[in-house]
This record gives sequence, structure tokens and C-alpha cells, in this order.
Amino acid sequence: MQVFYRLVFFLLVSFFFVACTSKAIPEKAKAVENFDVNRYLGTWYEIARFDFYFEKDLAQTTAQYSLDEKGNLHVLNRGFNVKDNEWKQAEGMAKFRGAKNVGALKVSFFGPFYSGYNVIALDEDYQYALVAGKNLDYLWILSREKSLPEEIKQAYLSLAQEVGYDVSRLIWVQQE
Repeated sequence: MQVFYRLVFFLLVSFFFVACTSKAIPEKAKAVENFDVNRYLGTWYEIARFDFYFEKDLAQTTAQYSLDEKGNLHVLNRGFNVKDNEWKQAEGMAKFRGAKNVGALKVSFFGPFYSGYNVIALDEDYQYALVAGKNLDYLWILSREKSLPEEIKQAYLSLAQEVGYDVSRLIWVQQE
């Protein structure tokens, strides 16, 4: 029985080591510098995203960011599930992976399990953002308004392609 517990302990430690050391940003992506978290706070509308399980069938999706007492970001994601005809939401926590003036964070909606959240493009007025996940399976285009100017859209699509994203996979979120 003691061998069993040692094996379980070894597997858990190995799992957490791999989870903590896994890449948190795509290889060709670079998080923005001179990032001001206070200007990033508030509501962002999801203009486009790669579809994945947790946001499946959601429209009118938003992300709201606020600071907690420790300086971490409280995250509230919300969207209307068009198939279930009801609002869904998820609360999480985001922490900086390094310097607080770099848009490289890690986010968790499930306890101790974090994933990369990287702001790789951001206009100087903090109205539009391109966010990369930990790998090329996660990408979001965000805006403070429910729409996006065409020139920003094209610039963000070009940057995403340079990083290696297949932008044809983007789902353009219905915000009305």
C-alpha cells in the first residue's frame, strides 16, 4: 500500500511540475510592454474567439476585470447560451506571470490550474485588445464597444497570422 501512495504522490508532483512549467504563450507571440492594469479594468466585449468547450454556443459574451485586495485581477466572463436560452457566467482569477507592466498573465477558473492569458496587441487608448492563450488553440479579439473598426480588425488578424494562428477558425461573436 505504501508503494501505491508513493506512486500517486510522484504522479501528482509530476503533473504539477509539468503544469507549472508548460509554455504560457505561443512561441512567436510577445506580450505588450508598458501595460497598465488599471486602464485594462472594466468591461470588454468579445468580438471574435476560437471556439472551445467553455464558450460553446455563447453570444453577447463579455469579460469584466476588477482588482482584488492583493492586486490580482478578478475575472467575470458572461455570455448568453443560444441553445439553452440562458445566461452563463464563470468567475476566475488572473495573476501576472512576471512584471506587472507586461501583459503576460495566467488565468484560472478552476482552482489551482492556470493557463496563459497574454495581451499581445493593445491600442494606446485601451479600447481594443488581441489576447493569445497558452498556445495556438486560444485567441480572442476584444473591444470596449460591441463592434470593431475594420482597420483594427485587419491589423489584429495580420498579427495573429504572424504568430501562427489560423484566423479562419475565428468565430465572430453576435453582440446584439
